[in-house]
Parts: sequence; C-alpha cells; structure tokens
Amino acid sequence: MAASMEPGYLLSGRYRIEALIGRGSQSGVYRAFDELLQRHVAVKLFRDDPGNVDHTRRQGEEVRILAGMGHHALVTLLDAGADLSDPRHRRTYLVMELVRGPDLRERTAQGPLSAAHLALIGHDLADGLAYIHHHGIVHRDVKPANILLVDYNNDDRRPRAKLSDFGVAMILGDGRQSGPAESSGTPQYLSPEQAASDPVGPASDVYSLGLVLLEGLTGKPAYPGAPIASAMARLLRDPHIPEGVAPKWADLLTSMLSREPSARPGAREVSLALRQEVISAAGRRRSIGTPAASGTPASGTPASGSSAEALSAATPSDIAAAKEAANEEARMRAVERYRILDTPPDGTFDRIVGLAARMFSVPVAIVSVVDHDRIWFKAHHGTEVGEIGRDPGLCASAILQNDAWVVPDAVTDPRTLANPLVAGEFGLQFYAGVPLRTPDGYNLGTFCILDREPREFTAEDVRALEDLAAVVMNDLELRLQSRSAMAAGR
Repeated sequence: MAASMEPGYLLSGRYRIEALIGRGSQSGVYRAFDELLQRHVAVKLFRDDPGNVDHTRRQGEEVRILAGMGHHALVTLLDAGADLSDPRHRRTYLVMELVRGPDLRERTAQGPLSAAHLALIGHDLADGLAYIHHHGIVHRDVKPANILLVDYNNDDRRPRAKLSDFGVAMILGDGRQSGPAESSGTPQYLSPEQAASDPVGPASDVYSLGLVLLEGLTGKPAYPGAPIASAMARLLRDPHIPEGVAPKWADLLTSMLSREPSARPGAREVSLALRQEVISAAGRRRSIGTPAASGTPASGTPASGSSAEALSAATPSDIAAAKEAANEEARMRAVERYRILDTPPDGTFDRIVGLAARMFSVPVAIVSVVDHDRIWFKAHHGTEVGEIGRDPGLCASAILQNDAWVVPDAVTDPRTLANPLVAGEFGLQFYAGVPLRTPDGYNLGTFCILDREPREFTAEDVRALEDLAAVVMNDLELRLQSRSAMAAGR
C-alpha cells in the first residue's frame, strides 16, 4: 500500500508535496516543490510492498532505465531515493521534471486533432522511441495517458510531446520476456504480440504508436470495449482506417499496424516519414508564410487586415508550419547565393557522378539542387532527365535530414511506397542521398544514388557517399569565394 503523502509533507527533507496529480495501480504522482533548487517537480511514489520481489525489481529497473536516458521527447529523471522517516512505511520515489500541460488522452477527448498537429506530436514520439530502441529499451505501454503535451508558456506554440511512465519497460537482452504471468501494457493499445503473450521487441511500440496516431486522427480508439475483448480483437482483425484519412497517412498507419512485427517500419523510419509530412504541410500552408512567424510581411510593412486576421486565427500547427516555411525561404536564399541553378553542364561534377555510379555499382547517380517547385540536376549519370517536380522527388525529403537518407527497399518502406517514382514506371527500389550542406547549415540539394533493385547500404558506404558530397560542396564553396573576391577587387 502506498504511504500517505498529504499536501505539505516534506519528502526526504527536500521535496514539499503540493497535490496528487495522477495515480496508477503501482504508484502515485504528485506535484511538489524542490526547496533546495527552488523549482517545481513531479514525484512518483511507488506502492509500498516490500514482500513483492517482482514489484521491487520493476522499481529498480525503471530507475535504471530513466537514469541512462536523455532525450527531448522523454520525461527527464532528476533524482531517486527512499524516505525512511516513518518506520512503518518506506517511501521509495522518483523525482522527474514537471511537464506543464495536458496528456494526449485529455486532448483527444476534446475531439480529433488536425493532421498537421498530429504529425508534429508523432514525430516527437517516434524520435523518442527510436532513441530508446537504440539503447535496447522497449516501452511496452505507449498510450495517450502516457504522452504529455508540453506547454512552455511562451510564443512557441508548436505542439511538443514527451513520453512518460517506464514502469513496465523492458531492457532487451536481460533474459526476460513478457508472457502470461507478467502483465504489460494497456489493453486498448497492446500490440498483437503482447495480446498473444508472445515475446515483444521495438516493433511492439511502433504498433502501439500507430494506434495512438489513428485515434488522434479519428477521435476514437481503434479497439474499444472491455479489456479482454479489446486485447483479443487485434488478433482477429486489422484496425479500420477511414477512407477520409489522407493517402500518405493511411499508408504509414497501415504499415505501422501490420499484425506481423517484421513488416512494420522502425521508429526512426516513422519519425522521418512524419517529419516529411510536417514539411509538406508547411508547403501547403505557404499562404500563411513568413508574416505569421514575424508578425509583419517580409517587406517590413505593417500587416494588412486580412493577414492579421489570418494570424489571429492560426492554430499551433499553423504557426509551426509557418516557421517551417520561413526556414525553407532562408534555404532558398542560400541556393540563390551559390548561383548554381540552370547553369550549363560541368565536366567536374559529371566525372564525380560517373565515379559514384562505378563505386557503388548503381545505374543512376545525381547531384541535385532542390528549388521551390522542382529538383534540378546539376549532374546526372544514367538518366537523360534534367529535372523533376519537387513533390515526387526523394531529394526533397533527403534535404530535411542532417545525415544520409537511405531507403534500402522503397517498395516496403512507408516513407516511399506511395511515391510515383516507386509505384510508377521508373520502378525505383533503392535510394541513398547525402545533403549538400553549406557552412552556415543550409541543405542546397543532395548527392544521391538510385537503383531499381533493393540493396543493403553499409556505414562504410555512407561515409564514401558523404566524402563525394563533401567534394562537390567544397567545389561550390571555392567558386562562391572566387566570385566574392573578384567582386571585392572591382
């Protein structure tokens, strides 16, 4: 039984309890004030059950997991301890950052979220899951009540999300598996393997996140009902994705909600796919533009009445999309600075793409520059095409990354399976692109290679492609400096 934690109680001589803010079967969460560092915190007090070895193990494991994690999409552990001031009750607790804002369950109860809003939240969560999966952790209880929406009380209205409650998380490779005797997860958000008491891995969290995102779009859970009926339903049928859901969302959710764990994308792939959707939404909302981010038109003149009205009516996702659009405008100014668009063929770059095709044994290699509405090829080997539209171009997605963007099998990858270059006559199955990044941090385009067959791409291959991209970028930088020196000498 949990020890009493009345308001005003001073835990371990440091944390002044203010109010209970949440309770589960194994713990309670309190808002408290850290009298040493003069800040508000959240205190998670575990149920006092010294004879329960499994419960004690889980407490220690949660501390172990949180202590080793540090990511913007995860709740931060600040302290852990045991208050022994009352000999009748051992108060074992964690101290975590206090996240100000509702959880996703509370927000979803108000109705469906916009796709743009949900893409931002989903990107954070998938990014956090990719981080813990990389460190060998499976959360096992991804659900709206464990997703906290951060309110920073400032002008940044971009919705941000943090994943909380690692009480049933599992460390891979520790010799344990969830099974009939060990409860994990919440019935409405279990993966099929959890419902069947089969071993679970990172793909289980991806499935649960898919259910959370689907509920966010529709406003209702995919598998409602009593716990046992809800858990068993996913073993009998796939969740229904309404026809009104946008095709890209439907493709992503279908892959995440596959009953076969090996068919689901990894959390990192989901994060990239949602990031791509965020940028696409920014482009579709270009009418809001830079004025929404600054409060004035780009010319510096006062905002018109219609612009001011549009700004006042903007949602948080509109504001976030406007900022993405502003970043794109800054990137385009960098493209213009290098004066590379629509320049004649260049023997230096032609030789480099030819070298890349031979090095990697691929039919197509390209140096691309991403323009407002097109992807222009400065150099291309294996194709006579000189440019394509920006929407179907994978290079437009690759420039959103700071690192290499690799798609080993585009036909099964949720980021690309609906792309016309993949589904259409071209038959693209493999893509690897490295951004052409300027010294001040803007991605002009990519150095990319393509194949019509799926293939593996090793870390050594990535480094070689990055080296080729660096050669191209170094040449562009030298040309820019030469023009600047000539202009200064006039």
